[in-house]
Amino acid sequence: MLTLPTDVAVVNVGLPMFADSVREQGVPVQQVDWSPPAGGDPALVAALTTVFGPRAAEIDAANAEVVRRLDEGVPSLVGVSRVDEVLPGLGERTLLHCGPSITWERVCDPLRRSMRAAVVAEGWASDVEAAGRLLADGSVTLAPANAHDAVVPMASAVGPSTPVWVVDCPQGGTRAYAPVNQGPGEVPWFGRETPAAIERLRFLRDVAGPALGRVVGEAGPLDVFALAKQGVAMGDDLHMRTQATTNLLIRTWLPQLAALPSPEREQVARFLAGNHLFFLTIAMAGARSLTAWAGQVPGSSIVTTMSRNGTDFGIRLAGSDTWHVTDSPPVGDALYNAGMGPDDAAPDIGDSAVLELTGLGGPAAGGSPAVAGFLGGTMAAAAEATDRFARISSGRSSRFTLPPMGFVGTPLGVDVRRVVELGIRPQVTTGILHASDGSGQVGAGVATAPAACFEAALRELAG
Repeated sequence: MLTLPTDVAVVNVGLPMFADSVREQGVPVQQVDWSPPAGGDPALVAALTTVFGPRAAEIDAANAEVVRRLDEGVPSLVGVSRVDEVLPGLGERTLLHCGPSITWERVCDPLRRSMRAAVVAEGWASDVEAAGRLLADGSVTLAPANAHDAVVPMASAVGPSTPVWVVDCPQGGTRAYAPVNQGPGEVPWFGRETPAAIERLRFLRDVAGPALGRVVGEAGPLDVFALAKQGVAMGDDLHMRTQATTNLLIRTWLPQLAALPSPEREQVARFLAGNHLFFLTIAMAGARSLTAWAGQVPGSSIVTTMSRNGTDFGIRLAGSDTWHVTDSPPVGDALYNAGMGPDDAAPDIGDSAVLELTGLGGPAAGGSPAVAGFLGGTMAAAAEATDRFARISSGRSSRFTLPPMGFVGTPLGVDVRRVVELGIRPQVTTGILHASDGSGQVGAGVATAPAACFEAALRELAG
C-alpha cells in the first residue's frame, strides 16, 4: 500500500508563480530561476550547441590564451606624439572618430560638433559652418580610430595635429594611442563646438601636449595598469571615476611637472587641477594595447573590441576583423543635471568601453562607491553589477581586485557564448551628452550593450 509523505519541501524550477502558490499553502519552497538558453531562439540554441559542444575544447583553449594576454600584458606609457607623427600614412585631411565606421550623413549631433571643432582647430576651415561644408562634401575623410590602433573617448574626433599618448605592450609587440584628455566644460569630446572648445584643442596641441611629452620623456616609461591597480583599490572604476589614479599620476610626475618652464608650468598645472578624468585616456590606450594583442588569437569567443559612435554600437571577436553592428543604446540608470532628463540624452557614445573588456569600468563597479550611486545607491547593488559581469566572463583579473568584495579579481574576458546563453549583456559606465543642442554633458549612467551584435558574433563563431 502506497503511503504518501506527510511533510514535503518543493524545489521549483522556472516560473515563480508556481513557487508562490506552494508558499501560500505553508509549504517550504526553493525557487530556482531558469529560462531557456538564448530566450529559446532555435537558431541561437543551435549555434550554442555547436560552440559549447563539438567546438568547446578548441574555443576554451583560445579563450584561456586571450584571458592570459589580457591579464599578463603590461601596458607601458612611453611618450606623447602627434597623430601625424605616429600614423604618417593616415592622410592629410583625415579625422579619427569613435566607434564603428560611419558616413557624415549618419553622424549624431554631438559627434558632428566635435568633428567641426577639430576641422577648425586643424586650420582647414575658418569657422564651424565652413567646417561643416567640408565634412558634408567629403573634403575631410572620416576613419574609425580603432582601425588605426587608437581609441578616443565620448564624442571625440581627432586630427593630424592632436597629441596622443603612446602606449606599448612589450609582451605582444603591440602599440596603441589615445588623445590627451580634454578635461571638463566647453570641450569637443562632450559635443561642444564653441570658440572655447576649439581653443582647448589648440591649447592641447601647442602647450599641454608638448609639455606632457617632455614630462614622460624625463620621467621614463610608466606602468599604466600598476597605477590603475592602486586606483581601483582606492575606489576608481577607471571609467566613470579616475580621481584616485589621476592624483597618483600627478604625484608620480610632480618633479617633472615642477621642472617645466614658465608659463607652461602654470598653464599645465591649472589644466591638471581641473581635470578629474585626466587618466581616463591613458587607461584606454593601455587597454587597447592589450586587446590588440589578445585580438590576434584565432577561434576565440571573447570580445576584444566594443565601441560606439552615438549612432551604432559594434563589437569584434578575438581573431576576427568582422564588425557586428547594431543601434547604439540609450544610457540607463542615469543621474541627470538639473533640468535635464532622458528626452535630452544622446545614445551611448565613445571607444571607452574597451576598459570593460580588460577588467575595468563595469567589472570594477563593486569596488567603487561613486559607481554605486548610479546602481541603486548601495555597494550591494554595485557588487551585483560586478557579479553579472562575472557570469559572462571567462576569467578574473589577477591585478585588479576589489576590497569591498573580499579582494576578488574583477571579471575579465567577455564571452559571447555566455552573453547570448544567459541573456546578460555587458554594462558600460559612461557619461551622457545632450542629443541636439550642443550644451555638452547632461549626466552620467550605465549603458547596457544591445543583444543583436552579440547574437551576430555568435553566429559567426558557430559558422
